[in-house]
Amino acid sequence: MSSKFLVELSNDYEKLFETEIGYDVIIYAGEEQNVKEFHAHSNILCIRSQYFRSAFSNEWAEKIEGKFILRKPNISPHLFNIILRFIYCGNIELKNLQGPDVLKLLIAVDELNLQQLISHIQEYLINHQTEFLHQNPTGILETVYQHETFTDLWNFCLEKICEEPKILFNSDDFTNLKAPLLELLLKRDDLNMKEIEVWESLLRWSFTQQNIKNDPTKWSKEDITKIERSLYRFMPLIRFYDIGPTDFFYKVYCYKEFLPQDLIHNLLEFHIVPNIKPKTNEAPSRKNLKFKLDSTLIKSDHLALFSSWINKKNSSYYNNKKSPYEFKLLYNSSRDGFNAASFHKNCDNKGATIWIAKVQGSTQLIGGYNPLDWGGNFEKSTKDSFLFNFTDVNNISSAKFGPVNDHSNRGYYAIYCKTNQGPSMGGLFCPDSNNWSYFTSDTRYLNIGIPSNFAVENYEVFQVIK
Repeated sequence: MSSKFLVELSNDYEKLFETEIGYDVIIYAGEEQNVKEFHAHSNILCIRSQYFRSAFSNEWAEKIEGKFILRKPNISPHLFNIILRFIYCGNIELKNLQGPDVLKLLIAVDELNLQQLISHIQEYLINHQTEFLHQNPTGILETVYQHETFTDLWNFCLEKICEEPKILFNSDDFTNLKAPLLELLLKRDDLNMKEIEVWESLLRWSFTQQNIKNDPTKWSKEDITKIERSLYRFMPLIRFYDIGPTDFFYKVYCYKEFLPQDLIHNLLEFHIVPNIKPKTNEAPSRKNLKFKLDSTLIKSDHLALFSSWINKKNSSYYNNKKSPYEFKLLYNSSRDGFNAASFHKNCDNKGATIWIAKVQGSTQLIGGYNPLDWGGNFEKSTKDSFLFNFTDVNNISSAKFGPVNDHSNRGYYAIYCKTNQGPSMGGLFCPDSNNWSYFTSDTRYLNIGIPSNFAVENYEVFQVIK
């Protein structure tokens, strides 16, 4: 009963928002040719937002003929309409917004101090806009850095960049990164790069910042001084002792003109004198936490999702750093031959496996998890297997999960082991060719939209190791 009343209350407030009866606030959102006038009620705005409470009580807003006047040129009319609708009736729809607009909306709700929305929008960006977050990592990182309340998004961006540094370090905008942000990244022990790559990236950043070419033979004393000053704060963050002797000689020692002389001396001694220990208090070696995924079909994000499904957790329970499983490639049809004999030769009696197949001429992936094994020539029953379907391999949120149907046969013959078949499961049959089929009337797994007939371009099988 209470939920019914809440819906009615929300609808009533939405009507008040739309009809504008008794409004006492006029807000101009947008600027220049894109300005729109909104009418609102000061008592509702004050109750829902500390920003408006301060604006009206401290007389930020001018008052004309009994109505408060506010101007928000930095918030577009479209986004301001979304915010006002949320203030009045608690409803917000983000799926029709593009990534840049979602980020602008987050900045706007932070300014208006709408705490509930700050958390909600961050969660939406992390779960549904990862591709956008990868497009401009430098700009997004700097934007998030300026807002203390964007904690979840900040941690996500840092972890994602440390896990896949090329997102940022290989981008054209990397050399424009602000020094404090670069310093924060180089302090991270989980930055997943070889130390020589960290060093070379730092040099590239410094040379671009100082507009100096990477040619020590042509540097003036003034150039060397500029480089020394730009690198001073970063030098203690480079783990020089983790750089091998060859790279040290050709990629570090050649810059001895601006490196501290005691550092050069100690590194030379370390590489030349046998069994000598490092003479330094530099930070410990970085932890290479990223599992090297040997796959042409999926990325590490998929593995975290698989781990969550295997352990019957929600889809975002595991990430790439705390997954309890390793995934070892057993079979790749392009590499090992597209036939059942090769599949069984590589995958039989290896315990739990997960397989992934790319549908020909599309971005769709279909796959399944077998918690038993593929050995033998008979059907096997289990309630722990599942099928899955990614309608777009590049969008992790497009995944559809198909567990064993408890209301049907409770795992009876969920796995179909036959020497003349690939990884057949339930109503999915994988004959000794790339033309596979799925009997949509089969009820052993929940229906997740696998097509009835499709051609497979390539498929891979991974051993799942606890």
